[in-house]
Amino acid sequence: MRRYLRHPSDVPIRYRLGEVVANRHDYLLNIGQGGLCFTSNRALPVGARIQIEIPIAEPAFRAEGIVAWSHARDGDFETGVRFAGAETQYNLRMVEQLCQIEHYRHEVREREGREISSEEAALEWIAQYAADFPR
Repeated sequence: MRRYLRHPSDVPIRYRLGEVVANRHDYLLNIGQGGLCFTSNRALPVGARIQIEIPIAEPAFRAEGIVAWSHARDGDFETGVRFAGAETQYNLRMVEQLCQIEHYRHEVREREGREISSEEAALEWIAQYAADFPR
């Protein structure tokens, strides 16, 4: 079983690092048990406290974490964030599922030309994939 789920790069993420606010949409790469990884246009200092927002649901997922690592890749940076606390862990699991559902909605539009709401996508995704979603 994988500890992290790979996500398509169409899931936006915002962050704040002290007074620095990301001035563009960065994108989630993976999310899992202890935190997440996202692309950024700058190297972030390891050990810095960071506030994360993933605006794919209402209310948006928000959490605080610590920058665990930041590596250059293809002109951007992949940044790892570590979270602590049981509540954040539970919320991350919910965000994992929301990311998969949102991506499913985009896939249906591209593959079938069918527009569906987030609620319809959730019902279809649950029926087709929830049983195989990692625990």
